[in-house]
Amino acid sequence: MASYEYASKQELIDTIHSRYILLDAEFDGIDDSLKDHRIPEVDKTPAEIIAYQLGWLTLVIGWDQAEREGRELQMPAPGYKWNQLGGLYQSFYDEYAELSLSELRRLFHEKEQRWLEWIGTLTEEELFTQGVRKWTGDKPNWPMARWIHINSAAPFQSFRSKIRKWKKHVLK
Repeated sequence: MASYEYASKQELIDTIHSRYILLDAEFDGIDDSLKDHRIPEVDKTPAEIIAYQLGWLTLVIGWDQAEREGRELQMPAPGYKWNQLGGLYQSFYDEYAELSLSELRRLFHEKEQRWLEWIGTLTEEELFTQGVRKWTGDKPNWPMARWIHINSAAPFQSFRSKIRKWKKHVLK
C-alpha cells in the first residue's frame, strides 16, 4: 500500500490528527522572537512552516467548496499557476507574517479541526474514487484522499523533521 493509501476515512483522519499533534508539539519552547529565524540547514522558519500549512489547508477546502457550489475554480489559487508555487508560498508567509507563534499555532489548531470536520463530511466514495470531484483531476491514482494526504499528513510529518532540525541548530 502506498503511503497515501488508507483503508478508510477514519484511518485517514486518525493519521492526519496524530501527525498534527506531533508537529504542533515541536513548537513548544520556541520563543516568539525566533519565529522568523532562518538558518541555512532548513528551508523554512517556524512561522513559515505554519503559514504554509494554513495556506494549503485553506486552498484545498476552498477547491472542494467552489466545486460543490458550482463556482469557477482556479488552481492552485487565483493569480498563480502550478509553476509559480514559490510566489504562492510567499503569499502565505506574507498573509500571516504579523502573527505571533502562539497565534499561528491557534489558527493551525482551528484549521486542522476544520480540515478533519470537512473530511468527516465526505463519503468513502468521494475520498477514494478517482474523478468523483473534478478538482482532483484525471491523473490515475489521484483520488481526493491523496490530495488530502499530500497537503496534511505528509507535510505534517516532513515539517516535524524540519522543525526538529531547526531546533537542534537554534536552541542548542
